[in-house]
Amino acid sequence: MKILLFGADGQLGWQLRRSLCVVGNVTALTRRSAPCGDLADPAGIARTVRELRPDAIVNAAAYTAVDRAESEPDAAFAVNHRACETLAAEAARIGAWVVHYSTEYVFDGSGDAPWRETDATAPLNAYGRSKLAGEQAIARGCPRHLILRTSWLFDAWGDNFVRWVLGAARQRPELQVVDDQWGAPTRAALLADVTAHLLRALRPELAGTYHVAAAGEASRHALAVFALQCAQQHGLGGLQTGPANILPVPSTAFPRPAARPANSRLDTRRLRDAFGLVLPPWQQGVEAVVAELAAASRA
Repeated sequence: MKILLFGADGQLGWQLRRSLCVVGNVTALTRRSAPCGDLADPAGIARTVRELRPDAIVNAAAYTAVDRAESEPDAAFAVNHRACETLAAEAARIGAWVVHYSTEYVFDGSGDAPWRETDATAPLNAYGRSKLAGEQAIARGCPRHLILRTSWLFDAWGDNFVRWVLGAARQRPELQVVDDQWGAPTRAALLADVTAHLLRALRPELAGTYHVAAAGEASRHALAVFALQCAQQHGLGGLQTGPANILPVPSTAFPRPAARPANSRLDTRRLRDAFGLVLPPWQQGVEAVVAELAAASRA
């Protein structure tokens, strides 16, 4: 299988480089690559697909600046929507599959039940609207598609909440973390490994949208407490804050330009039923990442 990967330098893309190499021959592109890997250049990415003629396009590139998207929605839609229209059209033309990643931000975050793939979408912010438009472009433009919605993505590098907690705990004696946003922290490595499994099991009747998130649920506050418990257990040095010094606060304590969903839980039963995958608890991924960071700090 010839696989064309966009966004290869992001935290998910980096893990996909590892996981996809056991599935096929991977061409991994970043925004600065040649041939063109810049999703803000639709003509360029169309030329790339036509030149390489992959069997599968894996799109891990996205505009992810949630707050900035409120003031520059055109930039968000250029990458998260219009580039998807191009990828879908070019994939359909050559009969390729498209694997595209989306987010729980396509929902309005109400209630406390995990969101199912068939639930009504109603994004709260410009970022969510751009991601929903991208989903719709992929589904409409290419019959051979997998849209994988995930939540609270993190890993051992990149800009994510787990790394923020650990960094802030080295600088402050006390942290305030919201306790009214709930989801399932999902390691990028897990999502990458699931993607590899799905590519090996592809059949036309399995095309569609799936939720991929680690098992269980946590508030942002509970996640921060657990991350620091792991940091102490694995000897991460330089911490000024301990788990007992993370104070729960409401989201209103931190006004942001973009509204965040309170309920980011995702129901993964469709993934399990279609592909036989039972995903591990979120704590497993968090502990593994914290252990890696602790080991790296001692190297």
